Amino acid sequence: MITYKDAGVDISHEDRVIKALVSQITFKRSDIKPADLGLHYAGAVEFGDYYLVLSTDGVGSKMIVAEMANKFDTVGIDMIAMNVNDAICIGAEPVALVDYLAVGHITEEIAEQIGKGLNEGAKEANINIVGGETATLPDMIKGIDLAGTVLAIVKKDEIITGKDVKPGDLIVGLRSSGIHSNGLSLARKVFFDIAKLNINDKLSYGKTVAEELLTPTRIYVKPVLEMIRDEEIYVKGLAHITGGSFRKLKRLNDKVVYYINDLPEPLPIFKEIQRLGNVPDEEMFRTFNMGVGFCVIVGSEEEAEKVIKISDKYGISAKIVGEVVDEVNINNKKIKSGAVVDYNGKHILLK
Repeated sequence: MITYKDAGVDISHEDRVIKALVSQITFKRSDIKPADLGLHYAGAVEFGDYYLVLSTDGVGSKMIVAEMANKFDTVGIDMIAMNVNDAICIGAEPVALVDYLAVGHITEEIAEQIGKGLNEGAKEANINIVGGETATLPDMIKGIDLAGTVLAIVKKDEIITGKDVKPGDLIVGLRSSGIHSNGLSLARKVFFDIAKLNINDKLSYGKTVAEELLTPTRIYVKPVLEMIRDEEIYVKGLAHITGGSFRKLKRLNDKVVYYINDLPEPLPIFKEIQRLGNVPDEEMFRTFNMGVGFCVIVGSEEEAEKVIKISDKYGISAKIVGEVVDEVNINNKKIKSGAVVDYNGKHILLK
């Protein structure tokens, strides 16, 4: 059996590193008031009647796959998706982005491919790319790294934090397009080190490794903004399901249990990773989105059906995947906080 930690990524250690980093950032400018969001998906500061929202992220080790396949025309979509999908989690509308491209060496042809993906992602997210930075760092970077920062806006009285999430609420899951931009270290370990596949080898269901791993991250901006603006829907919480999977739901209200008990069938890519790497269920749900890339929490079945209808309108299948509860009993132990996945007849606690 192999785990994400075996592939070089320790999620628990990352949590501790983030806490250590944040603990030292105590300076606050007196005339700028930030929103009290804790460790949410994005940060925000007051700007008149609005909050200016900032979120930053990159493509990660998916860039290694792009280099292996010599195909870079989708990674720009991934970078934008990872940023804008986080920003909308507090109800903000993304408006602009700056990118950061760090390279050891890059050709004009590769730059054009990356630019193509950035343009496609900007169009899908309905944002402007207003600037950026390119750094050539041959002594630091052997390949290519792409990251960015998005600016979004939300009215102060329309910010969505998840504080109103309570037992009885329903969790609607929106389908992912595939692996998105998380868990690539474990996926690469399984495909290339354990299964000894090449980048253009076919998987058991016909797609090549490159095709599957380079499928761009789905951008949820347009459907989610429509849900938020629908007067018949009270959206209580929004979660981008990325690294750490459904553990991310705890960023909303960590005093309840998010009970995921009716997931859609995992996408073929995840079954293939699990089969080839003999990866335990627990590790799969701690690492990958497993086919659900975004969650919307509402208070009633009627609202959930409206959310599903809007998602379907944008070509994204969705369904009620769980509910918010007070507690879940696992092995005679009452769990009162976190996310619990009911999968293959067993409860998986995601701390």
